[in-house]
Amino acid sequence: MRDWSLRLGDPLHLSLSADARLCKPDYPNDHIWEVDLGSSDPERSAVGISTTYGSRARTMRLFLRFTEGANTVTDPNTFAAKPSLRRFYPNFLTLDFVPFENLQTSADFWVPESHAVAGRVTLTNKSTAVRTIQLEVCAALAPLNGQSIIPTQQQLVNVLAGQTSGIAPVIFMTGGPKHGPGPHASLILDLELGPGATRTLSFAEAALDTIPKGFDLARKTAARPWQAELARIEMLAESQTLDIRTGDPEWDAALAFSQNAAHALFLQSDQLPAPSFVQARHSDHGHSNKGDGTDYPPAWNGQFVLDAYYLASILNVTPHVAKNLILNFLSTQNEDGEIDGKPGIAGQRGKFLAMPILASMAWQYFQVTQDNDFLTEVFPKLVKFFWSWFSGAHDRNRDGVPEWDHILQTGFEDNPLFDVWNPWSQGLDVTFVHSPSLEAMLYREAQMLVKMATKLGKPEEETSLILAQAGKIKSSLDDGWNSRTSFYSYRDRETGVMTEGKVIAKRKGDGSMRPKFESETPVRLLVEIQTKSPAAKRPEVEISEFFTKSKGESEVISGNQFQWRSGGLVATTQMLFTRIGRVSVTGLEETDKINVRIVDMTGEDITLGLPLWAQALEEQRAYSMIGRNLMMADRFDRPFGMPSLPNVPDKEAEAVSLSVSLPWNLLLAEGLLSYGFRAEATRLTAHLMHAVIQNLKKNRSFYQRYHAEKGTGIGERNSLTGFAPVGLFMQVLGVTILSGTRVKLEGRNLFPFTVTIKHKGLSITRGQEQTTIIFANGENVIVKDDAPCIVEM
Repeated sequence: MRDWSLRLGDPLHLSLSADARLCKPDYPNDHIWEVDLGSSDPERSAVGISTTYGSRARTMRLFLRFTEGANTVTDPNTFAAKPSLRRFYPNFLTLDFVPFENLQTSADFWVPESHAVAGRVTLTNKSTAVRTIQLEVCAALAPLNGQSIIPTQQQLVNVLAGQTSGIAPVIFMTGGPKHGPGPHASLILDLELGPGATRTLSFAEAALDTIPKGFDLARKTAARPWQAELARIEMLAESQTLDIRTGDPEWDAALAFSQNAAHALFLQSDQLPAPSFVQARHSDHGHSNKGDGTDYPPAWNGQFVLDAYYLASILNVTPHVAKNLILNFLSTQNEDGEIDGKPGIAGQRGKFLAMPILASMAWQYFQVTQDNDFLTEVFPKLVKFFWSWFSGAHDRNRDGVPEWDHILQTGFEDNPLFDVWNPWSQGLDVTFVHSPSLEAMLYREAQMLVKMATKLGKPEEETSLILAQAGKIKSSLDDGWNSRTSFYSYRDRETGVMTEGKVIAKRKGDGSMRPKFESETPVRLLVEIQTKSPAAKRPEVEISEFFTKSKGESEVISGNQFQWRSGGLVATTQMLFTRIGRVSVTGLEETDKINVRIVDMTGEDITLGLPLWAQALEEQRAYSMIGRNLMMADRFDRPFGMPSLPNVPDKEAEAVSLSVSLPWNLLLAEGLLSYGFRAEATRLTAHLMHAVIQNLKKNRSFYQRYHAEKGTGIGERNSLTGFAPVGLFMQVLGVTILSGTRVKLEGRNLFPFTVTIKHKGLSITRGQEQTTIIFANGENVIVKDDAPCIVEM
């Protein structure tokens, strides 16, 4: 395995948690730890680990202190050699440091299961003198309610124990320690080390509901066979992780940490056929007040399809991950073919239809594995899922082109066209809009299903129906093409028109307005109520074609049709209007305001580029979209990736508008590759990598999104959607590992460095001019052609 030497200031990700491949983590009660290498605060700077037990404590810290003679050191900034990270896995890592001259020390931290953590310290005397060293394991608990850590005994053994929020942390140390003198509660051992001598000591912490139970688990954990356990961990990592060497240690670390963190997101489920994942896993996560996980927040209550697609891309060398995630979704399919959009580990359901990219995932899996049995199993289910999108519940006007049902389906829940949480957003009902992203996904699903059908030898009539439906979708996509901007547009589902926003009536309080509005094209309206007490309001608004009630048609929007939005309420009209003679409102206070406006569909966002990924554009349009949008600095080509919006509609909206979503960037980069823009996709990959690396260096964290201009992290820490795009890196490099004996190559390496990839005895070195593949048996193959090819042993 590779030995690293990463220090503070290098890219670092230091979370440790129970690995679902080696144990069964406790989903409702999962303790997640962060390793500390030191900090700028001398009061807290130490080598150790910390957690909050899922926000059940302010903090719980375990850290090391060393004493020789009159010298005591805790702060790594005062060590003879500061800590460096040598090895890391999802549940285990090793640090090297020198607290005193010629006292080489390594510290291992290991989370073998959800309720325990273990440490092992190895000291080697590199001097020619006999030395007496005191090693202390210190503990500091800041409980929310309970008791701080105190020295105590269990079964005549010196331990440390405390209590917080119903759990009792207990710290045990091997070697028969004494209680330390302070200032922190500690366990201390006196060690005599001769010249060249080495001593290894272990300790463990366990937190259960009582101190005796915690003591028993801590003692058993410390006594586990470390070397055998580490060998299992290393073998697993070698078989399921790519060792990528670019010559740039920062890139290498970011790619390695991302694979590591991706594996750490998985937890077993009794409610799904295979392990599922959480969207982030850090020390504030992992505690369910209800005790079953059904009360968890969004990051822990289910798997989105887009997140699953991105996760499978990161772990591309373990294709069974993609297979299992697909099977999890398919297990929720009902008799109508509908698949839940967010199935959870504890049986939670999103209760909305899944994003239609599962056939794309399945075909990608098949291309790598050639797993015919899987394809045979999932094909009829995916076909049924495809057709479920065209029922009347989703294709409301039966025009053959469905609409989204819920903003959570879209993969961009902050979209200012549909979002209600931000004051700059419209809050338009998403069901009234033809969305190019949904149409692109369905179009691509159709193409993938046809490929599967051909592979499985299905009759032509089955594929002809799917192709006919794809033709309708393609026609709608073409109607959404805006030749002025060389981009796609949102359109009203009934008129097929992109309308521009305009206020046509407004007032304060109850009363009637006479807007005298006329339009050649029917328009849909948005009714906004601005009020300080939206929960108490049940307004009623009537919109009529003519001022007198006896003439024309009208629509009444009652209180239950309004949706809460930031600053008030909002509703979308069911009707379309070519003229408006009167707007009446009741149920408002004098200070409340009402605005009636034409829906503004001119806004642009990254999802509108998805037809490129679906390969739904003719080459000329694709080149125009790429040249005028994706590669323009005033549009989507930014220093740290493509932003969610090309323009900032409001100063307060910058964090949303300029946020870089790596899953969406992955899809558009795959689109670039499909149209032959490898250099542009390579450049985009570098931009994304720079954002990830910047945050791993500065904050030791991934983030949910990144700022397109500054690279700063936005949103939840250590979120899946901010992991480095390992799969995209491999795609733009043009390398696909099909097995230990088969490698697919295409194109050239356009990175400014030679890349070496190692996996299970296989070594691939890809330079600018040639690729050298060395198989596990020593067989050597050199490829100089950039045409797609498969190299076999």
